[in-house]
Amino acid sequence: MQQSKSKPIIFILSIDTEEEWDWSGAFPQHNADVNNVALLPSFHKHLAALGLRPTYLVDYAVADCPTAASTMREIIAKENCEIGAHLHPWCNPPYFGPATDESSHVVNLPKEHVSQKLNVLMQRIEEQFSIKAKSFRTGRWGIDSTVIKLLAEAGITVDSSVYPFYSNDYFSCIGAPSLPYWPDLASPLETSSQRDLFELPVTVGFNRPNFSMWNDIHSKFATPPYSWTRFNGIAWHTNFLRKQYLCPELSAPKDMLSLCETVINKDYPVLHMYMHSSSLLDNNNSLLGNRNAYEFICESISEVVKTLSEKYELDFCTLSEAAIKLQQQTEQENT
Repeated sequence: MQQSKSKPIIFILSIDTEEEWDWSGAFPQHNADVNNVALLPSFHKHLAALGLRPTYLVDYAVADCPTAASTMREIIAKENCEIGAHLHPWCNPPYFGPATDESSHVVNLPKEHVSQKLNVLMQRIEEQFSIKAKSFRTGRWGIDSTVIKLLAEAGITVDSSVYPFYSNDYFSCIGAPSLPYWPDLASPLETSSQRDLFELPVTVGFNRPNFSMWNDIHSKFATPPYSWTRFNGIAWHTNFLRKQYLCPELSAPKDMLSLCETVINKDYPVLHMYMHSSSLLDNNNSLLGNRNAYEFICESISEVVKTLSEKYELDFCTLSEAAIKLQQQTEQENT
């Protein structure tokens, strides 16, 4: 029996639709392998049977490959998905030398490099799919004022580059809202009154409700000298504290469902699941291992969606559809 709620819970699945390669080697530039795209028609059929309306965030390697682009056009013809843009600097022309780990993050590139690459990507997507992309995610996550202003100028209306409770040597999303928000274009981890570009983060949290506090604790024990205690590993195995991701590559169905229950109880209006198309292939880079990845992901998504649907009313949306509905909800609540 479905739990009574004042409004349905929006459910999004966004898929970084991209090349596959051996992460132990150099970043691919020309002629990157996109064999995983061949699996997307059957995968899309599986998602559609569950009611999902996925958003495929397509990078240049996929858009520029005739075979992959033709496959994506078949999926687009079903009219139950969205095509957005995904910028991988290393395989998106123009090229400015071999990519490094630092330059593989969009936020580390000079403004003119980002601008040129973004223009080429947007143009290629329009040429191949007759679509002006309205949704976007940076490759390897992260956003800053330079990038988000360029997105707004390019006509992007929904960004999903904020990765809640995450930071690395090159960028940080710590402190950003974990709920959808209107970002300040001068400081995109903060909210503002602008209404041109909406931020829709993916769903990440912990198995305890005070996410910010537990993230501080989790982060502290991830760095020396506290990391020697192995607290995070012990806490995860004993279920005392687990960082959870609404991502079938990173979390088991039980952890994804636990996260969903936590955020629903926190009155989140949206559940945003995310993944990479390359993870559908059995390969050594897969976070799932290299056996039966396709079946595992299909089964994981099915379990999460079916279990939630038994208890809640879910409203399956693309990124842009979700952004419009969330904006309308906010306006109604404020009137």
